[in-house]
Amino acid sequence: MLNQIVLVGRLTRDIEIHKSDKGSKVCTISLAIPRSFKNSDGTYDTDFIDCIAFDMIAQNTSEYCSKGDIVGVKGRIQSRVVEQENEKKYLTEIIAEKVTFLSSHSKEN
Repeated sequence: MLNQIVLVGRLTRDIEIHKSDKGSKVCTISLAIPRSFKNSDGTYDTDFIDCIAFDMIAQNTSEYCSKGDIVGVKGRIQSRVVEQENEKKYLTEIIAEKVTFLSSHSKEN
């Protein structure tokens, strides 16, 4: 069995790195990914997907990418349970294992 996903999209915001409870660098990469088909109104919908990156992947992505850049993310889908206010919430996340910088949005525009 293989748990692998590949996404290509445009960064929706600049990346900020935080420290995890265990001291690792972590960031959330938020991608805007247009669908490949038109909706009933004749326009393309866009999905917004968050991916989590750790350590050097997080560091390099935050240093070299900014809002508007197009990146490719190869990773895996991971699920976990979080308890909030005595209620279990099931989360599904994309864990980035590789981020490829595909095009840079001009900072002059």
